[in-house]
Amino acid sequence: MSLKNKDNLQRTMILYFMLIVCAALLVTVEFVFDVQSVDLKNILLENFKKLANGDLTKLDVFEPLEVLRNKAILMIGIIMFVTIIVLTMLIKNITGPLQHMIDLSKQISDGDLTQTIDIDSNNELSQLGGVINEMSTNLQEVTMISKNMSDTGERCISHVRELLEEDVTHSKKTAEILSELEQLQDDFETLKFFTECFQLKGINGDSDA
Repeated sequence: MSLKNKDNLQRTMILYFMLIVCAALLVTVEFVFDVQSVDLKNILLENFKKLANGDLTKLDVFEPLEVLRNKAILMIGIIMFVTIIVLTMLIKNITGPLQHMIDLSKQISDGDLTQTIDIDSNNELSQLGGVINEMSTNLQEVTMISKNMSDTGERCISHVRELLEEDVTHSKKTAEILSELEQLQDDFETLKFFTECFQLKGINGDSDA
């Protein structure tokens, strides 16, 4: 598993949250500063005086507020732009890898143990991917051991059955042993059936059905 970034998931989430908060805070402070500006009040008072003298129309009096409104719209656009960037980073660095792990985990749970989770970061997601990869490797080892045990057990049962069937006396103990062997063979066949449901990696990295 490749590891490049050196930040954990918690710090990343806090960073994304702080980016949005800082952008919203800066825009809010700028807007409040403009509304409370002395220059704006003076301009409005001057416009009211001109309106009283007939030098301005009613629409021209509130022109500074329209400029302020346009600036507010621009600030909202900036907040939306920053939010989109943060969401894009969130999807790329967190949501995307998480969905990748979910998809591969489903394939592993369906029996495809050849899948390997590769998260290109050094956070909790990569640690979880490593745990899943280790679990998949352990499942492959257990499955391979079970498969070999099943094959060996079936061969041994077959050989012992042949030897017992050669017994011309057909004693009661022989019949009991044959019955036990039959049950044991059924168990091995069941075990073999489950092991064949898994897809394992071959020696050279190729998948074996």
